[in-house]
Amino acid sequence: MKPSIPKGTRDFSPTEVANRTYIMNTIKTAFETFGFQPIETPSFENSSTLMGKYGEEGDRLIFKILNSGDFLVKADEKLLSNKESTKVISQISEKALRYDLTVPFARYVVQHQNEITFPFKRYQIQPVWRADRPQKGRFREFYQCDADVVGSKSLWQEVEFIQLYDTVFSQLGLQGTTIKINNRKILSGIAEVIGAQDKLIDFTVALDKLDKIGREGVIKEMLSKGITEDAIKKVAPLFSFKGSNLEKLDALQQMLAASEEGKSGVEELRFVINAIDQLGLTSASLEVDVTLARGLNYYTGAIFEVAAPKGVKMGSIGGGGRYDDLTGIFGMPDVSGVGISFGLDRIYLVLEELELFKSVNLPKPKVLFLNFDKTTDIAKMKAITVLRNRGVKSEMYPDLAGSNNQQKKQWKYATNREIQYVVSKVENDTYLLKNMENFEQLTCSLNEIIEKVK
Repeated sequence: MKPSIPKGTRDFSPTEVANRTYIMNTIKTAFETFGFQPIETPSFENSSTLMGKYGEEGDRLIFKILNSGDFLVKADEKLLSNKESTKVISQISEKALRYDLTVPFARYVVQHQNEITFPFKRYQIQPVWRADRPQKGRFREFYQCDADVVGSKSLWQEVEFIQLYDTVFSQLGLQGTTIKINNRKILSGIAEVIGAQDKLIDFTVALDKLDKIGREGVIKEMLSKGITEDAIKKVAPLFSFKGSNLEKLDALQQMLAASEEGKSGVEELRFVINAIDQLGLTSASLEVDVTLARGLNYYTGAIFEVAAPKGVKMGSIGGGGRYDDLTGIFGMPDVSGVGISFGLDRIYLVLEELELFKSVNLPKPKVLFLNFDKTTDIAKMKAITVLRNRGVKSEMYPDLAGSNNQQKKQWKYATNREIQYVVSKVENDTYLLKNMENFEQLTCSLNEIIEKVK
């Protein structure tokens, strides 16, 4: 039977790894240019760290890890017989694969608070896992590239994150992305003025799906969650909100006149929009989107989501927002934070579709020693050791060529890997060196090889 890999995971070829590394290095360079420091956290966390932080939908997508050994020993037999899996999970699984990098980061901040200088600007590039239904651009294992600032309530952080998105997409040559922005205070204000405060999460989760299931689908979901028809009529203008960013904010200002929280959200957005208008963006555009909610429960202020250029069928390629008290769930209240994430895998697919990848050089030796004569193997390996110590990538073809066909195979290996220099003969400290690009061939010393290839 042919082996396979789990759905929603992938193998990566050398070229794909090189392309992914190019994207990650571009993002990493931008992170460090903006003053962020790297950290890493474990692939799995205690279940108590993750569960309950992403809403009901998110909790269902967390991969649980069964306890080691006989994991059913502590399980309640009645729960097992009744097949109450959600209740028995806590008895048979104490750990889970991380769902994102933000909650583990909050845990990190609380655990290391005495070692951190605030405001703390961190970036993190690591894989995460979600038990989602695999489809184009959606995987069960994928990398996130996150940047967060904790310990600052300044709205200049939101401005800088928009600039950071713009910087990365400009350097990747990705023109025409749209950075959508909203504010959870505005959504709370809307829920307040339509009399649906107690249904805020249901309201925002449904509203966030407008671009996926359409106006009728959103209305149907809101009704199913107990939001009244009268409340939905009041919110109907949001389904087709038009105009410039400032015109949208003016309309929201009027709509939310009776909500202090809503008006606060409008003013926060106005500050960010005005700052970006004055600073300018290179490759991206900024758009106020009042339907943007990003179903995660911990956002309290600005919300970001990045859409791929028009014409590319792809979900969001980045997102984030402000969370005023995420660390409070771990016993450290009143620490404001804001962060964004780049969707590496989706960005890869977009660059591939738009043919924006630069030509990448795969790792390969600069000099290849062919293996036609085993009596010179030691001499070749000594030469290779010297070359490597001088920073020249070198290797010897491992298998001895006993026939003309085997010799041709070694030459073909050099051609297929696009190795520039080939040593085919070693004799009395001299080397027969061939340049595979111009086919020039000469006999030279090892020092002359070093000078030539460098």
